[in-house]
Parts: sequence; C-alpha cells; structure tokens
Amino acid sequence: MSNQDRGLRQSLEAMLARGQDSALLRFTLGNECLKAGEHDNALEHLQRAVSLEPGYSAAWRQLGKAAQTGGHHSRARQAWRDGIAAAQAHGDVQAAKEMMVFLRRLDKHHPEPDDGGKQR
Repeated sequence: MSNQDRGLRQSLEAMLARGQDSALLRFTLGNECLKAGEHDNALEHLQRAVSLEPGYSAAWRQLGKAAQTGGHHSRARQAWRDGIAAAQAHGDVQAAKEMMVFLRRLDKHHPEPDDGGKQR
C-alpha cells in the first residue's frame, strides 16, 4: 500500500470514527480495503454502503467483486443480483449490464450448487 493510499484510508477511518458515516465514505473505504487485499473489511464497508443507500449500484458492483475475490461465490452472486435490480430500478443501464457480465462469468467458472430440485 502506498503512502498516499495509507493516508487516504487513515483519513476515511478518522471520519468514520467521528461519526461521519455515509454510503460514499463506506464505498471509498471498502475500495481501499479491497485494493489492500482485505476482503473481509471490504465486505463489511461495502455491505454498509448498500445498507445506507440501497440504490448505490457502484457499491453493489464492488460488494460482488469483494465477495468473489474473497472466495464467497454465493455472496457475490447475491450481491450482483441485488445490484442489477437496484441499477435497473434507478435507470443505471451500464452498471446493470456490467453486473450481468460479472454474474455470467461467475456462473461459468463457479456454477451454483444443485439445490436438489428445490425452488428458490
């Protein structure tokens, strides 16, 4: 992690400690954690971002990426499905298309386990 990245992250964490929580802050902090390879921390911050702002399609996209990178394929799949719905509801066509591509790639390389014929 570069000094610049470390400084940004420290600033973001200080803002959070002062109670300045927001979807954008959590999104940015989640991205910084993801860049640092801290998947669990990234998941926590990105999940909070979408909780604070359910229509935040970029946060859904990154939540899926963090989950996939951390080996949580089911969680990635669900994040992208939820993200596609959120993006479509807000007219964010490009984000929806991106997440559809990510979902197809995930399904190709890590198919969903057979649920024994149970309906979802």
